[in-house]
Amino acid sequence: MPPDSWIIAEDYAGLQAQALGLAERAGLAPTLRVLTPARPWSMFPAAIWPAPLRAVGLTGVQAPPLVIGVGGVAAAVGAALRTGGRRVVHVQHPRMDIGRFDLVVVNTHDLLTGPNVIVTRTALHRVTPERLAAAAAAWAPRLAHLRRPLLGVLIGGSNGRFRLDLPTAGRLAAQLAGLARGGIGVALTPSRRTDPAVRDLLAREIGAAGGYVWDMQGDNPYFGLLGLADALLVSMDSVSMISEAVATGAPVMLARLPGRSRRIGDFIDGLVRADRVRWFDGRLVDWKVAPLDDTDMAAAALRQRLGF
Repeated sequence: MPPDSWIIAEDYAGLQAQALGLAERAGLAPTLRVLTPARPWSMFPAAIWPAPLRAVGLTGVQAPPLVIGVGGVAAAVGAALRTGGRRVVHVQHPRMDIGRFDLVVVNTHDLLTGPNVIVTRTALHRVTPERLAAAAAAWAPRLAHLRRPLLGVLIGGSNGRFRLDLPTAGRLAAQLAGLARGGIGVALTPSRRTDPAVRDLLAREIGAAGGYVWDMQGDNPYFGLLGLADALLVSMDSVSMISEAVATGAPVMLARLPGRSRRIGDFIDGLVRADRVRWFDGRLVDWKVAPLDDTDMAAAALRQRLGF
């Protein structure tokens, strides 16, 4: 019988999706607890907090037998919750002693091993054939005006490692508009991290060429594009979005961005060597691929090691 559980994470959809994907595949029905550190704790790294539970308002709150955390704040809080036989699983490198957790689930680019470590090739996620089929059915009528083949474009935004600024977006928009004018359907969904000015530029250029750009209103077509697209293009800033894309049966191209990250670079290099992704050069290319998804493996390992 799966135990009652929590997911603890900050208010970032990409983080939460990783823990939710693991929990769902493991047969859990977790409650999501969003961690919002109060001042002055929010001004300092969570790893040095003397009282992590107080920092996020969980002092005296009775947690369930199993807690799954993801991200740096959740690592500090999860380690503090691991008392009285409660099991704590952490997703991503916790940046602290892994002995403070029952299990740690990391990607190969985290370069972490140990007796309680589960290593996956891609980030955990919520992409399943059933979810994609349902989203494709819902979005097919709304995107029926776009030509085939259909290129689904998933765009992130600038972060501490890469830049998606107006010049970069302008070059990408020109390439995508060219594809649209050449008879290829182009449908793009930005993320919450996409700069509004970048979003407006993409919408203007791609829309003028007959493509579609989600306006951030109403339902997000993200899963619909994953389910419908004949090929996918993903900006290189997000391990989560790339991982979700390669879990589909579509070939995946990556849009280069200015910047550098050792971890993301190692992750992408592995996928390039496996020919699961290729760099985008302005052309739509097709090659034979198979879905790449280690979330089921991680969930099965979690169940086995925790005994449910």
